[in-house]
Amino acid sequence: MNPLLDRLRSRTAAFSHDLLMIPVAWLLAYWLRFNLGGIPPEFVEGALQSLPWVLVIQGTVFWLFGLYRGVWRFASLPDLVRIVKAVATGTLLTVVALFILNRTALVPRSVPVLFLGLQLLLLAGPRLLYRWIKDHRLNLSAGQRVLIVGAGRAGEMLVRDMLRDSRRAYFPAGFVDDKPRRQGGEVHGVPVLGPTEAIPEIVAREEIDLLLLAVPSATAKEMRRLVELCEGTGRPFRTVPELRNLMSGQVSISQLRPVSIEDLLGRDPVSLDWEGIRCGLSGRVVLVTGAGGSIGSELVRQLAAAGPSRLILVDNGEYNLYRIEMELLERFPQLRFTRHLVDVADAAGLDAVFAAERPQILFHAAAYKHVPMLEDQIRAAVRNNVTGTRLVAEAAARWSCERFVLISTDKAVHPANVMGATKRVAEAICQVLDQRSACRYITVRFGNVLGSAGSVVPLFSRQIEQGGPVTVTDPQIERFFMTIPEACQLIMQAAVIGDGGEIFVLDMGEPVKIRYLAEQMIRLSGREPGEDIAIHYIGLRPGEKLYEELFYDSEDLIATGHPKIRVARGSDGLIAAAPHENVAALEQAAAVGDQAAMVTVLRTMLPGWHPESVPESDAGSDRTPRSTEAVRDRRNADA
Repeated sequence: MNPLLDRLRSRTAAFSHDLLMIPVAWLLAYWLRFNLGGIPPEFVEGALQSLPWVLVIQGTVFWLFGLYRGVWRFASLPDLVRIVKAVATGTLLTVVALFILNRTALVPRSVPVLFLGLQLLLLAGPRLLYRWIKDHRLNLSAGQRVLIVGAGRAGEMLVRDMLRDSRRAYFPAGFVDDKPRRQGGEVHGVPVLGPTEAIPEIVAREEIDLLLLAVPSATAKEMRRLVELCEGTGRPFRTVPELRNLMSGQVSISQLRPVSIEDLLGRDPVSLDWEGIRCGLSGRVVLVTGAGGSIGSELVRQLAAAGPSRLILVDNGEYNLYRIEMELLERFPQLRFTRHLVDVADAAGLDAVFAAERPQILFHAAAYKHVPMLEDQIRAAVRNNVTGTRLVAEAAARWSCERFVLISTDKAVHPANVMGATKRVAEAICQVLDQRSACRYITVRFGNVLGSAGSVVPLFSRQIEQGGPVTVTDPQIERFFMTIPEACQLIMQAAVIGDGGEIFVLDMGEPVKIRYLAEQMIRLSGREPGEDIAIHYIGLRPGEKLYEELFYDSEDLIATGHPKIRVARGSDGLIAAAPHENVAALEQAAAVGDQAAMVTVLRTMLPGWHPESVPESDAGSDRTPRSTEAVRDRRNADA
């Protein structure tokens, strides 16, 4: 059927119904006035004489007030408000018109009041009844019985969507909610059966097939508790997106998704000074190295939304650079940007980029970061993480860049591996240059990011898909985690509030055991760890520590204007250890491939560092590792 014709028929039927209700309400008002008894003949005659005027006035007002824009199937509060306004206005105009015509003779004073109330009942009642019948119509093939966790707005919208679904794929059997005032109540006729702690009991009693987590504002800690309760039932469960990801602010069945590991390990949404960020970045020429990597590409997306005058992408990976270029062309068609296939260790290539682009703000995300691989690739690590950082940082000073932001890592604190050692040297290079240059050098230090290239999450996902086993290095190993978007947003915030020379430490929350991560990922896949998929402990790999740290003992953490960002003040002595001469010696050793010399220079700069890949005779024997207990004591003291 033609949609326009169908809509016209629907409006005509609704208008005809309302016109029919007008004389019913008018005459019924007279009958009520005379106590449902006989109406005197003269009043019957007066009512019938006035009826044509009443019909014309009321019908016109109903149409002008838009009573036929809405669809009866979805009659709601705004429709009721429109009916009240139309009926009140029409009744008032009717009284005025009858007063002008015949001084409202034979119209008792109570009739207009009764007429108004009856119209409201006869117009709104059928609409709401029609919707109720549609929403609650008997369907013998009702779908899965659903228990909804959370009787708030998200849960209410989910139930409404289920009741409207013509396929009846889901039947809302009840809610659970921890707010006492909601327990024992109903939402759209669906009862609140108890608190969340009663989920296992309610699931068994009500024969629930599926659990829906309708708590988009829940913290990661709350989500972990709810997921454990749901897992204990043995039933499948789904969740709605976080509030910040609900663009429309509405929740529907189509938006339900499996619980992800980010839901369990993520933290409270970060509140940023977006006005300050945009003020600091808008209209500026911004350069990002490593723009095609996990951190770099997300940083590019966030920066594109901040409104820079031009964005410059630098990366040595052709495919990664191509991929982020295509994404920017699609998502930000108005953005001015250029891309350069350049290695950060290529001095001539960098100089050409800076000469052509003249960046004002620079984010240095290019780095090698895979810990076990770099243990026996010291030359590559030095060339990329040390020489690359020095060349980019010096070019920033030479070409009058205003701000340089180094993206560092928690592995630079008391480094136990090549990657951490080279990143700590990169931090020192920037701190020294900040003292000698007009450019402001800022370092941002944080831990692991969920889902980044080479991280443990994609590895576990792949192993689970293949049926296991999932390999974990040690039952006690733990790491700090944050999501890539959160890390990039905090990097931009630090870039704006930094004055130069700071090492900003991002608040990573509580560390998470990798064993817990593996177990939860297996459970979220619908299987049971140790039964369906085995977990194998393979021992620490070269360069790995059980625990990571975010700052040195000699560094004091000072609060900033942002609760998630702190400044590490103080030094581990690296800057005082003649970094310029040592860096030159380190790069010279890398140029000729002298691994022993590179190790010697790094250990001169970082006495506590002991590389696993180099024999003890080459590396020396004054190893001073930090104990697990010392790391825990420092972490507890900071907390």
